[in-house]
Amino acid sequence: MSENCLNVFHREKFLKQLSEETIELLIIGGGITGAGIALDAASRGIKVALIEKSDFSSGTSSRSTKLIHGGLRYLKQLEISLVKETGRERAIAYKNAPHLVHPEKLILPIVKNGTLGWYSTSLALWVYDFLAGVGKKDRKKMIGINKTRELIPKFNSKGLLGAGFYSEYRSDDSRLTIEIIKKAVSVSALAFNYIEANGFIYENNIIAGVTATERIQKQELNIKARCVINAAGPWVDQVRLANQSINGKSLRLSKGVHLVINSDKLNLKHSVYFEAADERMIFAIPREGKIYFGTTDTVYSDSIDNPKTTKQDAEYLIDCMNKAFDGINLDISDIISSWAGLRPLIQDHNKASKDISRKDEIFISKTGLISIAGGKLTAYRSMAERVVNVANKRMNFNNNKCTTKQIKLIKQKDHIKLLNNIENQLIKYNNLNKNYANYLWTRYGEDSFEIIKKPLRHTDSNT
Repeated sequence: MSENCLNVFHREKFLKQLSEETIELLIIGGGITGAGIALDAASRGIKVALIEKSDFSSGTSSRSTKLIHGGLRYLKQLEISLVKETGRERAIAYKNAPHLVHPEKLILPIVKNGTLGWYSTSLALWVYDFLAGVGKKDRKKMIGINKTRELIPKFNSKGLLGAGFYSEYRSDDSRLTIEIIKKAVSVSALAFNYIEANGFIYENNIIAGVTATERIQKQELNIKARCVINAAGPWVDQVRLANQSINGKSLRLSKGVHLVINSDKLNLKHSVYFEAADERMIFAIPREGKIYFGTTDTVYSDSIDNPKTTKQDAEYLIDCMNKAFDGINLDISDIISSWAGLRPLIQDHNKASKDISRKDEIFISKTGLISIAGGKLTAYRSMAERVVNVANKRMNFNNNKCTTKQIKLIKQKDHIKLLNNIENQLIKYNNLNKNYANYLWTRYGEDSFEIIKKPLRHTDSNT
């Protein structure tokens, strides 16, 4: 096994290094934003460490809609720069991690008297494709009533005018986060889960590190660092509070809930993005024999560590689905799973949660704490680039530029050929089928080979 900080057998060695050396850049938060920062900074040659109080990606970065999408609805809010950025970033994510980011066609139904009109939707999708630089074969199409009914036969046809048919990408958000952390470690970053920052070390009223607790062995650590970046997602303000630096803007947490049902309740072949009666946009996405749908967008003020799906959340989403699809008659008993996550939005008292900008912002305290909040999963790489640029300029680490546009999370250029190799090996290996090969590939890439080499405790030809 390779010797690195993610290897449990070498954790103690690297913890000793963390506590004895001075880190140039210490990151608090092991979600997608922190992971992106670690990779960006380490690849520039900065001495980096990342700490996460729980599992990597255990917060918002494992509780999204599982889409690398460009934010079509933000066009309605005239967030042109955000749509352009996220559209371009999703293409970079696909290029660099084709085993984790996959093209997904979405259907956007247009209904009479809805806020989405035929011509306005066509224009919006054209602008969306243009801003994102979408290739010709993946650009939007407008489809009529008959084609829409063919693609989503159970969608309520009352007032249906047709649909937009356009491209996004799906992903496993948690796996993407972990792969980015692994890549960062491979280029010299240190990364540790189950280390909780609980205070700051100061020299001449400037942050010089953090005090932290290693939660597995219950060790207290003093981690010395020239610069600290707070990328704690929903916990950003808690970290800022420990630094006594909350003034002006603060977070407004919004809860998003998704529900999961078996696909036999709704024979859905394509992902659908539809407008609910209250004008909220809802995703319904088929995946691996199940369908999940969401999301809600409600102000949240309860426990950050464990947001839950309430009965009210579930009833709202079930009602949206029953109104959108004929004869499915969903109820609570049909729900086989759910998840709830928190969006760390930048407070805007004049707007409802669903209308608050998803742009990220960077805050710098008088004592030197750099905090980044807001933003979207899709834009993690560009967010990381911006905040590392700020840290680099303040601390004069080096003049190296960001290179993460070119850093791939996969070794093989021909990932289709690799997938076929995995499938062929799996077929020979205990007769496991192509579905399982695809399951492995879309989570572990080349590491699938290492997994299938290990002896199985039991086999199931129906897996």
